[in-house]
Amino acid sequence: MPVLILTARDAWTDKVDGLNAGADDYLVKPFVMAELLARINALVRRSQGRASAVIAIGNLQLDTVTQSVSLAGSPVRLTAMEYGLLAYLAHHAGRPVSKTELTEHLYSQDFDRDSNTLEVLVARLRKKLGDDKIETLRGQGYRLLLPDAPANS
Repeated sequence: MPVLILTARDAWTDKVDGLNAGADDYLVKPFVMAELLARINALVRRSQGRASAVIAIGNLQLDTVTQSVSLAGSPVRLTAMEYGLLAYLAHHAGRPVSKTELTEHLYSQDFDRDSNTLEVLVARLRKKLGDDKIETLRGQGYRLLLPDAPANS
């Protein structure tokens, strides 16, 4: 689990002590929200073994900094919700992700869980990326397939 210290203590000794105590990063208040988000994204990438901001799965590439997607080198235009769903699946590529987990990631708590919005987003992604990228797992959710991984029939 990555640890980011947010504090008003800005002496270099405090920073050294925090990092030596096990923190992965140290940010002094006041800070700009964009910097905090960039540091969090970097910590998450590194904790998942991704030092790069680009997630490549076969011919599909997601740039997590610019939030852009390309398929076989061609840009793919996605809405913010489509990108959010695809990015979450990409961070968990190869494993099933439940509809509940996806809904909690994408929407606020007051979201109507009986809505078919998630299914619509998946259908739109399949239309833009091809039917062979996202697999529906009955009773389990969805999975972004890794290259050469067979889909369950």
